[in-house]
Amino acid sequence: MKATRNILVTSALPYANAPLHLGHMVEYTQTDVWARFQRMQGHRCIYVCASDAHGTPTMLRAEVAGVPPEELVQEIAEHHRKDFERFHVSVDNYLTTHSQENRELTAEIYARLKRAGHIAKRSIEQAYDEQRQMFLPDRYVRGSCPVCKTPDQYGDSCESCGATYSPMDLKDPISVVSGTRPSVRESEHFFFQLGDFEAELRSWVAEHIDPSIVRKLDEWFQAGLKDWDISRDAPYFGFEIPGEPGKYFYVWFDAPIGYMASFLNLCRRSVLDFDEFWTEGHATELYHFIGKDIVYFHTLFWPAVLSGAGYRKPSGVFVHGFLTVDGQKMSKSRGTFIMASTYARHLNPDYLRYYFAAKLGSTPDDLDLNLDDFVARVNSDLVGKLVNIASRCAGFVHRLGDGRLAAELPDAPLLESFASEGDAIGSDYETLNYSKAVRRIMALADRANQYIDEHKPWILAKDPANTKRVVEVCTLGINLFRMLIIYLKPVVPELAARSEAFLGVEPLQWSDAQTTLLGTRIERFQTLLERVDPKDIEAMIQESRDEKVSQAPAKSDASEQIDIDTFARVDLRIAKVVSASHIEGADKLLRLEVDLGTETRQIFSGIRSAYDPAELEGRLVVVVANLKPRKMRFGTSSGMVLAASAGKNEIFLLSPDAGAEPGMKVT
Repeated sequence: MKATRNILVTSALPYANAPLHLGHMVEYTQTDVWARFQRMQGHRCIYVCASDAHGTPTMLRAEVAGVPPEELVQEIAEHHRKDFERFHVSVDNYLTTHSQENRELTAEIYARLKRAGHIAKRSIEQAYDEQRQMFLPDRYVRGSCPVCKTPDQYGDSCESCGATYSPMDLKDPISVVSGTRPSVRESEHFFFQLGDFEAELRSWVAEHIDPSIVRKLDEWFQAGLKDWDISRDAPYFGFEIPGEPGKYFYVWFDAPIGYMASFLNLCRRSVLDFDEFWTEGHATELYHFIGKDIVYFHTLFWPAVLSGAGYRKPSGVFVHGFLTVDGQKMSKSRGTFIMASTYARHLNPDYLRYYFAAKLGSTPDDLDLNLDDFVARVNSDLVGKLVNIASRCAGFVHRLGDGRLAAELPDAPLLESFASEGDAIGSDYETLNYSKAVRRIMALADRANQYIDEHKPWILAKDPANTKRVVEVCTLGINLFRMLIIYLKPVVPELAARSEAFLGVEPLQWSDAQTTLLGTRIERFQTLLERVDPKDIEAMIQESRDEKVSQAPAKSDASEQIDIDTFARVDLRIAKVVSASHIEGADKLLRLEVDLGTETRQIFSGIRSAYDPAELEGRLVVVVANLKPRKMRFGTSSGMVLAASAGKNEIFLLSPDAGAEPGMKVT
């Protein structure tokens, strides 16, 4: 008998700025399948997660929304919880990093690191927004790449040529917060001395991290582990550093501590022992599931922080790749940037869990959601192969056996051969080779259908003398179906629950694959899973393309409200009117040529009744730059000029203050 394992697993914390999309669900599906498999084995496997609350983006989004950051975080965290529920992600506790437990642990860990001599203090130069009176994170400065000159790049790296640099190296840097040119100021910051742990990390990485990741880590080791800036200046939404007024812990310092905090919160509401899972000397296991974009944080920075503060390091870090849809990066314009809630309104989450599992391996390779293949695979495998076994057999058991399974099987060795596959399938789950497990399971489903095809109960049933034989054949078919459901239960929990109700059994465990269901009553077969209708895919894509808000509308006195995430998708830019003219045949429109800094566009604007074209040339206006171009009989209008209206002839263009320049982003 296997010894019971005590396991704690986490998924990377989704940022508290938007509900989840399908890219997120790759990770949460991968984690949940593994956790469910461990529980089916009889192990204690606890799964915790939280919303990543802190940082400048949260602070600024809350400011735009006119709510305290804490309120915004709670609202988004509730969306995250609902998305977890929709996709049957069996998390045991879900918190936010803006919790009392996280505040306590962050302060304690910092104090321990400081006492041990792992914290250094020194002054650095940073980009500073004079108008907003705040230091700017690298990604809040944009400008032209200093290497390849590509415009509108982030302040830390160029998406075009891959060059890395500091924000002030950009050509014509602009603060995305105010649209002004940042200055450079000096500030005192606190650093975690990562290099103190190099030898320890090399040894731990070699033993606990997949070789495909170790090769990348070797590059960082050879380049030298640099001190990590763990502080930020006010204003900042986060935890203030004890004894350092106006200084806050950087979000990446307290975010992974959120794993510990979520677990501590659970411990305080249960009989779980926090130290048993987070200190050395206990027979417990700790695993993190993450995306490949945050490997550095979780395989170098985080284990070093844990060790320096006197806590245990993880037993392993499992890394997955990115999601593409139809071979391309998820896109709002193509309707393939799909929110989890949007998907769930149109399609069964078990479909996606199965499709992801069928493609997930133990290495951080990217995976593609090919929508045509998705429809074909779900309909073929889950409906055509798996559920078909039960639907083909259940009717005969009820018609000829009064709903009761036979007392014996006509081919016990066949069922035994299915049971013998359990160890191999279990090993695939354990090592995160889900795609291999799915292939094994579907190969067994083919064998089960082949058995039913060979014995043709629908033909045998025509002769009353074959009644006992038909029930026995179908009893074996039902048992084969039950075996497959056991093996696939970590992947498709909703289908498994329906199947358990159909079979009249308690929740199935992995060990149930070694037993047989004989002489018991089953329910009449009802559809366990519908085929995917391509029309549902089309509707989901269209909704995603239209960017419909999936949440319930908020209360409003005057007009329908939108959430902050919908507003953030509108790209407002300063533009200069290069020329303006009347349009023949249009009594309301003017044709404007506007300079957006990097390009000139034609826009048709309904302001003719209020403005003389000659008065507009050289004027700065505000333009919706990412509005879908509209073809009109006069030509194509590529954007919208913003104006206020109080009546037919009372139209007022919105204009920025002096100092604004074409191309600046309006925030």
